[in-house]
Amino acid sequence: MGVHDAMDVLGGKWKISIITCLLFGPRRYSEILRDVSGISGKVLSRELKELEINVLIERSVSESAPISVTYSLTEYGESVTPVITVLSGWGQEHRSTIKAKR
Repeated sequence: MGVHDAMDVLGGKWKISIITCLLFGPRRYSEILRDVSGISGKVLSRELKELEINVLIERSVSESAPISVTYSLTEYGESVTPVITVLSGWGQEHRSTIKAKR
């Protein structure tokens, strides 16, 4: 089922946040770690590897000294943008609904 496949790739606490961070352009590991509030380095490394395996991001290593590693969305990874946009809109609507109920 499609929803199960999508959740296998995007599920969990951090993947959507990492992808959202990369929607603003390539980022170094330390930038992602700073921008994704609350994630540990160990978990970030694991999530980046999983996203790379699923062809949503790519890892680029520069040959300059010191060596620099950047992560960016692949063209395929950018196809998730509409999903994140809809999810964000729903989240804002949900927040408003909950506030109105209180």
